[in-house]
Amino acid sequence: MDDVEPVPHGRTARRLTWEFLPPKLRGEIQRRLGSRVVSGESRDAGFTPGFASVLTGEDGRQVFVKAASKVAQAYAADSYRDEARKLTALPASVPAPELLWVHEDDLWIAVGMRVVAGRPPTRPWVREELDRALEVAEQIAEATAPVPAMGLEPITAVIGGFDRFWFRAADRPHRDEAAELAAAYVELPMDAFCHTDLRDDNILLTAEPAGDVAVDWNWPTLATPWQDSVDLLVSAWGDGLDADAVLAQRRLTRDVDPEHIDMWLAALCGYMVESSRKKAPSNSPYLRVHGRWYAAALWGWLGERRGWS
Repeated sequence: MDDVEPVPHGRTARRLTWEFLPPKLRGEIQRRLGSRVVSGESRDAGFTPGFASVLTGEDGRQVFVKAASKVAQAYAADSYRDEARKLTALPASVPAPELLWVHEDDLWIAVGMRVVAGRPPTRPWVREELDRALEVAEQIAEATAPVPAMGLEPITAVIGGFDRFWFRAADRPHRDEAAELAAAYVELPMDAFCHTDLRDDNILLTAEPAGDVAVDWNWPTLATPWQDSVDLLVSAWGDGLDADAVLAQRRLTRDVDPEHIDMWLAALCGYMVESSRKKAPSNSPYLRVHGRWYAAALWGWLGERRGWS
């Protein structure tokens, strides 16, 4: 992975800060908080351009707020609205932040959540923190069986074309085999709840493991029950950990057919190869760097597992 451009973890987003929100919206947020905001600490991980800050009132009260313009940041605004809807529908036992309120007017949407006193895992990964992140994935799987009524679609319907992505990957060795694996993944049962975006920057580790949570809940889909865990292990492999040894130990992955794991690695790799070719949006300059890094990690891990030279 040394020849792949690194992702600057924790500072990938270009976000608005408190003073640049419109006065009317600031007033509404302060009304919800019940105190005048005296400081805002931006959360600059992730790849969306929306506002995301821990706000502190003059009386010490805090709230984590996401906000986006429905005109200038329509995609982020839609994502925040959808995340609020899905947080409302999650069972209380899911390790997720508590939704406090939602504000929407003609121009802006803002979502307030209870502040989680935590931090993302260290990158490169260390094994203890990886195990804690995988425990979060396992808690999500347990708490969402049976799947809550949220109108979720299979990931194969939301993204689709997993095998077709490879047809545009000209001259890549083992392309045809990767395409066949990706196509086979689509045939697996997609009947388990999946966070679908479980990365290090979407997990907060707290003082006690019991308080660890996953964040950014706007992408849940139906998928295989182990997909979130494998997604976390892709970056662990890229950081130099023995991901296959971890697969063999964790309760969601240890009994999974290895061929099924390879199918998902091939499907996700094709998606990342395809998306990394696109031009990076100016308000998310590291999005394609992230995609290229993940594509390289996926291809390396899959090739190692398949014995490709």
